[in-house]
Amino acid sequence: MADETDRKMIEILRILADQNKVLGAKTIAEELNRKGYNLGERAVRYHMRILDEKGFTERIGYAGREITEKGLKELEKGLIYDQVDFSFSKFEGMIYQTSLNPDNLKGTVIVNTSSLVYDDNVIDIIKEVFSKEIAVSSYVKLSDMDSDNNSSDKREVRLDTICGTTIDGMLLNEGIPVIPQYGGLVKVEDYVPIRFTELIAYKKTSMTPLDAFTAKEMTSVLSVAREGNGAIPANFRIIPASARDKASNLFKKLEKIGIYGLLKIGKSGEPVLGVQVEDDMAGIAITGGIAPLCAAKEAGCSVNIKLAENIMEFRELEKMTPSKRILKPAGPETSKKVKFLLSKAWNLIYNVDFDIETCKGNVIVNLSYVDEKDLEESLEIINKLYSSKPEYCTSKYFKLIPHFEEGKIGIATVCSLTIDGILIKNDILTTPKYGGILEIEGKTPRFTELTAYSGSSLDPHEIYLSKSMTSVLDTINGNGRILASLREIPYLARQDAVKIIEKLKEIGFSILEIGKPSELLYNAKVERYHAGIVTPGGLNPIAALNESGIHVHAKAVETMMDISKMEEF
Repeated sequence: MADETDRKMIEILRILADQNKVLGAKTIAEELNRKGYNLGERAVRYHMRILDEKGFTERIGYAGREITEKGLKELEKGLIYDQVDFSFSKFEGMIYQTSLNPDNLKGTVIVNTSSLVYDDNVIDIIKEVFSKEIAVSSYVKLSDMDSDNNSSDKREVRLDTICGTTIDGMLLNEGIPVIPQYGGLVKVEDYVPIRFTELIAYKKTSMTPLDAFTAKEMTSVLSVAREGNGAIPANFRIIPASARDKASNLFKKLEKIGIYGLLKIGKSGEPVLGVQVEDDMAGIAITGGIAPLCAAKEAGCSVNIKLAENIMEFRELEKMTPSKRILKPAGPETSKKVKFLLSKAWNLIYNVDFDIETCKGNVIVNLSYVDEKDLEESLEIINKLYSSKPEYCTSKYFKLIPHFEEGKIGIATVCSLTIDGILIKNDILTTPKYGGILEIEGKTPRFTELTAYSGSSLDPHEIYLSKSMTSVLDTINGNGRILASLREIPYLARQDAVKIIEKLKEIGFSILEIGKPSELLYNAKVERYHAGIVTPGGLNPIAALNESGIHVHAKAVETMMDISKMEEF
């Protein structure tokens, strides 16, 4: 299907999913027009017939169509380049819909919707974190899920908690322009917020930024609540510096009604918790509303967290527990700033000097650590993957590395950014754009997740690994999800790039596809006058270990290594 047709069909599915009822062509056409798509009823019916044929919608008599389970799954995957844009626009829409009046407590707030199996221990942990105000508010709604599994011994409940984006909406209601910028992790020492250690830009990812940090290994909210040290989820936005005083007054008013979470508001042009701020702007850091749920995950509880999922009337929420703030005010800024991945990556890319003629030189490697007792099994799994699907491994080279911690050993695998270094050394300017999840299904693979290198302090593939989003071993049987990355080159350089890529394939490197100029590549958008190149992630063998239950600590884009000192699978 054409690009624009795809967009229209995705929007039709979104309308059906959002309204969750049978809709006719007239209603859908009206909703599309509101979204900027000038489509009449006749054109809508044409698109709906195609969606029916694909099984994404179902006709219900003369009333109209409803979305099917298959359609909902398709919507989740969507057009991934469109999903990157939609994720941020969804936030903007919810900010606009926030209407809570702090004076009379009437209006709507944005809520995170999470589900969990009810257990006194889980609830006690969540209450403990709320009671210490490591959240946005202790106002919640706890309700039973409609589930066939809700028996007396397994009660599944839904917990709605106020999202930090609500504060953006309330700033907007005060006439203050607000620009959400990042979600990330804030380091806390002795109950004092010190600085952001990780960040992901809202406009640079198909997933909600804070969603990237919900794996239990990422946060240490419970440790902060009990001992004052650890990492908590937080988000960051900027406002005009001239509105700072008005914003400060709003925060004081919000605190009185039980909406808190402010970590720091900076002065004009002042860095905030290590994040640089432009002159005449003020930065604001807010605790993530999901912090109590993260604590439950850290304790080993099964919690499904959905961020900024719904709009809800504030009056529907109740205070879960009395609360008292334990976090101290943030102190003066330290000299340490957040380091974005691409800055590190460019320096390593520059140092790649691998020669495709002699097969000698330095490459970029990832370093992953496993227990020595798991090494033999780990190598068997990696060899199985490489023997069956070498195309899903960046290269055939690896090396075992001693670790300073007794009982651990490192496995070095070639990072796919090595390809960028090789192309640049051959006078082809390449720009790493996204790390993603590539679904291997049917004739054409497609990206189902994308996170930009330029907007993240973490390698996207590390995030996907921490959240167990791959199924690399399933590719042996023809399906599955692998780590992959997309970079762009000038379209005029494509012909020369093809020659280099063919040579790289001959000597044991894997490149999945090089696209045509301005072509959608595996469902990912490439800028005009550029061609895309997709490579498998160098951490795919490590993802296979993770899927096999082997505990592994992976660090992507870690260092340089002489390829002559590496072994072959």
